[in-house]
Amino acid sequence: MSVKIRLQRHGKKGKPFYWIVAADARAKRDGRYLQKLGTYNPNTNPASINIDVDESVKWIQFGAQPTHTARTILSNEGVLLKNHLLNGVKKGAFNEEEAEEKFQAWMSEKQSSTNSKITKLEKDASDKKSKALELEKEASDKRKAKAEEALKEEAPAAEEAPAAEEAPAAEEAPAAEEAPAAEEAPAAEEAPAAEEAPAAEEK
Repeated sequence: MSVKIRLQRHGKKGKPFYWIVAADARAKRDGRYLQKLGTYNPNTNPASINIDVDESVKWIQFGAQPTHTARTILSNEGVLLKNHLLNGVKKGAFNEEEAEEKFQAWMSEKQSSTNSKITKLEKDASDKKSKALELEKEASDKRKAKAEEALKEEAPAAEEAPAAEEAPAAEEAPAAEEAPAAEEAPAAEEAPAAEEAPAAEEK
């Protein structure tokens, strides 16, 4: 029976989540498997990988063949390196302690590289957010300045409106002066009546 180390898809549509499994090469992709070795989540940045290194090395030692994608993941997580070091121990190139030291040194270097990448991504995200806030602040200031200009333009128009209303009051002043002339008219009419009285007495 040939064994494959491959990915078994889980998750939902558009957001896949994979199990890394050792399975019979004849089994379906999402079918039965012999052992679950870890998980792979490509939806995060960087991708989240959890894998049992020792168990994966055992399956490779037994002759299990990883698929192309699984090989890339195993190499990234140091499984293939540990397998190589164990083969060196079998050949007598170095002992197990030296192999473990080399593996731990590689893992610490990889961890520092991963941490620096995460720090860079967080910094880029922070810079992008701050830049977006600055642009929003500039746009807000422009809107505020435009609103203030509109208010200044409306203020003189409001001051001119009362002056226009005062003009009719100035025109009404002569009408007030004409009122005494109207009252004097009856006096002018009374004068002929006084002149007619002597004429009546002469008769």
